[in-house]
Amino acid sequence: MDTLLLSRIQFGANISFHILFPTITIALGWMLLFFKLRFNATGDQKWMDAYMFWVKVFALSFAMGVVSGITMSFQFGTNWPGFMETVGNVAGPLLAYEIMTAFFLEAVFLGIMLFGVSRVKPWVHTLATFLVAFGTTMSTFWIIVLNSWMHTPQGYELRDGVVFATNWFDIIFNPSMPYRFVHMLLASGLTVAFLIAGISALRMLWGDKGEDVKSALRVGIIAAAALIPIQILAGDMHGLNTLEHQPAKIAAMEGNWETGPNTPLVLFAIPDQAARENKFEIGIPNGASLILKHKTSGVVPGLNDFIAQDGTVMHPRVAPVFFSFRIMIGTGLAMLLLSWTGLVLLRKYGAGHMPRMPLYAFCAMSFSGWIATLAGWYTTEIGRQPWLVQGVLMTKDAVSDVSAGMVLGTLIGYLVIYATLIFAYIGVITYLARKATKGESTPNRGYPRGGEANVTALQPGE
Repeated sequence: MDTLLLSRIQFGANISFHILFPTITIALGWMLLFFKLRFNATGDQKWMDAYMFWVKVFALSFAMGVVSGITMSFQFGTNWPGFMETVGNVAGPLLAYEIMTAFFLEAVFLGIMLFGVSRVKPWVHTLATFLVAFGTTMSTFWIIVLNSWMHTPQGYELRDGVVFATNWFDIIFNPSMPYRFVHMLLASGLTVAFLIAGISALRMLWGDKGEDVKSALRVGIIAAAALIPIQILAGDMHGLNTLEHQPAKIAAMEGNWETGPNTPLVLFAIPDQAARENKFEIGIPNGASLILKHKTSGVVPGLNDFIAQDGTVMHPRVAPVFFSFRIMIGTGLAMLLLSWTGLVLLRKYGAGHMPRMPLYAFCAMSFSGWIATLAGWYTTEIGRQPWLVQGVLMTKDAVSDVSAGMVLGTLIGYLVIYATLIFAYIGVITYLARKATKGESTPNRGYPRGGEANVTALQPGE
């Protein structure tokens, strides 16, 4: 394996680890605000208890996201110097906007959100929670703007091989940005909904029948059931946008080799890129044409159209894109089935009398949002290859000239550390759930309606 492939794997490993935590904090911030507003409106202690448990998960996820994000950003200089040399005039300001408008906002008000619950007025604490949630969303916005621009660049000009911005409005609101932004927000919402439902189900299986646990389970299931059909619709619209701007990616996702009408929807196959065909293909006749063109006679692009005259392959490796797309879709369908089943059972039994088998299923799906998010991320990012910035900069032209052995050594180090941290992260969340189930957490006493705060603050080190 050469430096290019190893550097791609290393950056993929770094960003895969990093994206797990913003995927939680983006939506969990808004969920905490919901808990807080419900407490403010009703004075019911269960909402404050739910807030005090999940704010610890938020703090843990936020810390992991910040640390992994710093590590990831270093690689622009160590592994991909050609990226900033070519498109730094666009990427640099966008990353700076993210820090100035979002990260500082989160960092300033996070302390009030975590430690100020008994030290500031209730409305100040609620405002801090809102600003942290808003900050995480703004951070997502700027990162998605940069990522989307790399897929569908506009508002720039090339001078001596270097990109210069000509229209920042076009850069920010590039053709794929709205679809990617909405898709990411919904993915975060589903990730958090299943995490809340799964951990709440685990606590119930351990015997915790507290009102806060039942309410959190109910909220998680309802949120998941509401968001998954919207995500399916948003995903379809995103796919049509990708078909317009990155047809080679769609061809790889569909495993379609020849351009033409009446294209089948391939459910399963083993793509053979060397032979340029699928083996063991199982498909639905006309399915891909119907989904992508909304008519069975619709013409769907094929991979064989993306071969340069000199024989250079100008489409991504098919198998990773093909299978990651199906993992994302399969996970989404499992989310749909379980959340809607849970919704029916909630209506029939209530959260406090949910049968044990669905509770086990929600436990098993606690981190299903991570699986779907990573699979979708691999689909869109591997699907962009061989381009780093579509039509502007090829990946091979941006990589550093360090030795393959050096990259391999750091890659192994990253993988060992990240695997350890993932197990530790899940272990800490499980520990917090067990501690709360046993009633060992710091007592949470909420705000009397209209009164001053007397909630025991989340103490450093707890």
